[in-house]
Amino acid sequence: MKALKDAEAEGCSAGDVDTGSSLPLWEAGLATLILSFLIISTILGNALVILSVFTYRPLRIVQNFFIVSLAVADLAVAILVMPFNVAYLILGKWIFGIHLCKLWLTCDVLCCTASILNLCAIALDRFWAITDPINYAQKRTLKRVLGTIAGVWVLSGAISSPPLAGWNDWPEELEPGTPCQLTRRKGYVVYSALGSFFVPLLIMSLVYLEIFLATRRRLRERAKQSRLGPAPSGPRNRDADDIEESVSSETNHNEKSTPRSQAKPSHADEDNAEAPPPTSTPPKAAGNDERFRRGGSSSGSGSGHARRGGPGTATSSTVYQFIEERQRISLSKERRAARTLGVIMGVFVVCWLPFFLMYVILPFCLSCCPSERLVYFITWLGYINSALNPLIYTIFNLDYRRAFRRLLHIR
Repeated sequence: MKALKDAEAEGCSAGDVDTGSSLPLWEAGLATLILSFLIISTILGNALVILSVFTYRPLRIVQNFFIVSLAVADLAVAILVMPFNVAYLILGKWIFGIHLCKLWLTCDVLCCTASILNLCAIALDRFWAITDPINYAQKRTLKRVLGTIAGVWVLSGAISSPPLAGWNDWPEELEPGTPCQLTRRKGYVVYSALGSFFVPLLIMSLVYLEIFLATRRRLRERAKQSRLGPAPSGPRNRDADDIEESVSSETNHNEKSTPRSQAKPSHADEDNAEAPPPTSTPPKAAGNDERFRRGGSSSGSGSGHARRGGPGTATSSTVYQFIEERQRISLSKERRAARTLGVIMGVFVVCWLPFFLMYVILPFCLSCCPSERLVYFITWLGYINSALNPLIYTIFNLDYRRAFRRLLHIR
């Protein structure tokens, strides 16, 4: 969000902070180069995510619309917010007038809040996918997902719009040297900080903690099973798949569009297992795996042969090996899922916590006068999250990487 630069802040004299003068030429050139690269990277990364979902068939499933909404919010930050902040930083003053100032600040809060709330919605979607996978798979319809996304943007508007309705301390006109800054009305600061960051942070922390604990439980179960030998691949394997989807967003596992009963292992298995799956799985074995994965293995010609011996013995051995390989893949996927959780939460907290602490503290601490450079650094640290989101939420997904290569014509 907009840097809280104000040389005339309550309790601070003009000598306590920088007065918003323009940067030295070399510093302005370096800042322009770095920040322009950041803006271009943010635009390209998020545009690629949006195009990938709409042009690459394996990604065209409902849960990926959360990723699209996140990318739209981050793209808006890069187009509507960052360039004005660069100009403000380089020139040392706001030259665009009071009305554009108000519009810019509102877009700033709206887009950054929408980005954070979309992250929260993604976390909740993944949480429900592993805590109630069967029922939630039926509830996760296009209508429900689009309704949730609409709710995210409506809530973001409710958080960002009150200053336009009068809950602000903005001047009627911007005199020369008057900063264009977020309102410091204490009530609004608390309201917006809670809605934009601290409540979503609490929700995401609890949700990802539960996902992490579930992942750790699966890892322990897998380790125990690997010591005792492969167990029947029933509901537990479905849980492993749900955890992987919930953490790494491996959306190409949607059963309705890409059933795993195919003999060829899925892209995500190849990617996340970090080792090649079986290369010659007979169709009958794959069918048995599908039956195991759905929690039923008591029927079917293959299993009947296995129980009676005879011609089915070879198939039974193949199924046994296939199940063992599936367990090894699941164990590798869950380890990777646990690492991904740390990346998701770590990047989010590092990028946004400093800004919101500063945002909340300054209106209440009259003697707190951070330097202008520190304020800008903390502000741009939050913006960087919009550049990193496309990497975090797609780098662990082979389908996204393939879609990127197709769009960029890279083999």
